[in-house]
Amino acid sequence: MVPTKILCVGRNYRAHAAELGQDVPEKPLIFLKAPSSLLPHRGTVLLPPESARVDHEGELAVVIGKRSRRLSREEAVHAIFGYTCALDITARDLQKTDGQWWRAKGFDTFCPVGPAVETDVDASDLLLEVRVDGVVKQSGKTSAMAFDVPMLVAWASHAMTLMPGDILLTGTPEGVSPLSPGQTVEVRIGGVGILSVRVEKEK
Repeated sequence: MVPTKILCVGRNYRAHAAELGQDVPEKPLIFLKAPSSLLPHRGTVLLPPESARVDHEGELAVVIGKRSRRLSREEAVHAIFGYTCALDITARDLQKTDGQWWRAKGFDTFCPVGPAVETDVDASDLLLEVRVDGVVKQSGKTSAMAFDVPMLVAWASHAMTLMPGDILLTGTPEGVSPLSPGQTVEVRIGGVGILSVRVEKEK
């Protein structure tokens, strides 16, 4: 099922906001990635020629299970189908120069997701790691989120109707770094799975 939209939360971990020289926003900072940016497990992230720096951002992704609008926090819990691993691949230089993030976040292959959706897990305190060629680059607990999953789902539902299959990326811990051709990137989330992708230059 292709989601109607991919919602993402920016600067939801304080340490990541700090490494970007910014504060955690007072309210969730939500942006969109295009469904055409989706990439499956074991796919290949393509580094576009328009960017000189493309970063990894490992994230816990929420998969919506039913049509939802203007949910309370309690209702949001029941709107979630499950969880999976994701990468919010970001052209960092374009993010800074463009103002709007549609291009920096939306290139084809910039949203790897998988390998499967886990429906029986408590997402409140999971260990999330990103490894590049086996080296741990990011490590953090979902309990460190400024805004937790039920709050984020409820918040988003007050602006847009959430549809079955829609995806919400919940933010990334500190440790983002640039990617190079030939690398392998893994997102490991305890109780959820391991997402793995290769990195190559777009031809």
